[in-house]
Amino acid sequence: MKKVSTAISVFCLLAAVFAPPFVTVHADEIPQAVDTSSLPVVGTEWRGENPYRGMEAAAKVGESAFAQNCARCHGIQAKSGGIAPDLRFLDRDCDDLKSIEKKKACFIETDKYFLLSIRGGKVRNGAVYMPPFEGFFTQEAMWAIKTYLEAMKGTD
Repeated sequence: MKKVSTAISVFCLLAAVFAPPFVTVHADEIPQAVDTSSLPVVGTEWRGENPYRGMEAAAKVGESAFAQNCARCHGIQAKSGGIAPDLRFLDRDCDDLKSIEKKKACFIETDKYFLLSIRGGKVRNGAVYMPPFEGFFTQEAMWAIKTYLEAMKGTD
């Protein structure tokens, strides 16, 4: 019995010594830089609509940025495993609209919601569900990620 007690004590000691770096990695993550040098400059004034919509080069930049910064919560290739929303469906309601004007307005509204979310993060009752990325990502990086998500829409 003493051997079992000693083994458990040794295990707990090793877990206490070696686990903290693994346990705290996510909380201490610093957003990874996003290279947007291949994209047209959007400027300093925040856009209300995705200026890169349908641009393949922006989707490539967004894919890399998403994998490095967003996938740990929103899933690889934006396929959520349940921790955070599946962003492939972010603007799915827009696709069903028959009116071209309403569809365009819906996409713009979703763009604004996305930008508000990524810039300010998501906090409820003092709990941070998503950190704010304003100050870490440029507007170009944020729109590149949105372009990537639009390209992933409807993929399985």
